[in-house]
Amino acid sequence: MDARARLRRGADDDARSPAHPAGDEEAGDRNFVTALARGLEVLRAFDSAKLLGNREIAERTGLPKATISRLTYTLTRLGYLQHDPARQAYRLDPRVLAFGFAALTDLGVRDIAHPMMERLARETGLSCGLGIRDRLSVMYIDVVDGGQAITLRVTVGSRLPLATSAMGRALLTGLPLEERDHLVGLILEREADPARRDAVLAGIERASREIDRTGFCAAIGEWQVDVAGIGVPLVTPAGAFAFNLGGPLYRVDRDRLTAEYAPRLVEIARHVRDRLGALRPRDPS
Repeated sequence: MDARARLRRGADDDARSPAHPAGDEEAGDRNFVTALARGLEVLRAFDSAKLLGNREIAERTGLPKATISRLTYTLTRLGYLQHDPARQAYRLDPRVLAFGFAALTDLGVRDIAHPMMERLARETGLSCGLGIRDRLSVMYIDVVDGGQAITLRVTVGSRLPLATSAMGRALLTGLPLEERDHLVGLILEREADPARRDAVLAGIERASREIDRTGFCAAIGEWQVDVAGIGVPLVTPAGAFAFNLGGPLYRVDRDRLTAEYAPRLVEIARHVRDRLGALRPRDPS
């Protein structure tokens, strides 16, 4: 089913989306633990804030404040949140980082890709990143600034939209077709303006054609009006990732970006994919 057909189906898909953690239980999944999902939603609320009170967490998660109070108390007792009595607010405890570091270490993708990303960023003066999907965003798990004072202020953990960024569109293209269609349907459903909806879908479809033809896609002034970037999908045994390379429009040579730098980014993705394939355990049979 294509994205437009999914859009016409209405809000049912949204209830099953990862963006709505209680959706599976509401759909009759008895194995879904709502309390656990809500606790994780509280931790996720800190993605762009250092200090949050219960009311702010409730606003970010859509959960009742009484529920939030119990969850923050429990997470503090478990050591995943720190309570600031003076401000009556919470911050993430550093031990939460252990989960992320363990996952990144297990992937192996960063270890292989980082030296090549560093070289490309240094030689082009642009920012080079590696990301994974996080709901309807792509989240940086590694990023290297070109060192020429053109940083886009992105760090590990920063997020870009799947729909309008080069890296997001590249990652979408690397997903299985059914998952991709489902996500595109959710993206379009959030666009109230029909003209904007058509433009978003056209951008995603154009990126898919570009990647089929060249291995990369470009987004010039689409994520932000003053930013140009390219994205390359990376599909591995560990899952789907994407690379990007870009910077402010006033510092980017668009011709070199697509004609010279993009093939190098495609080659980095190919090298990482080949190395990960070689690193997979051999089948004993």
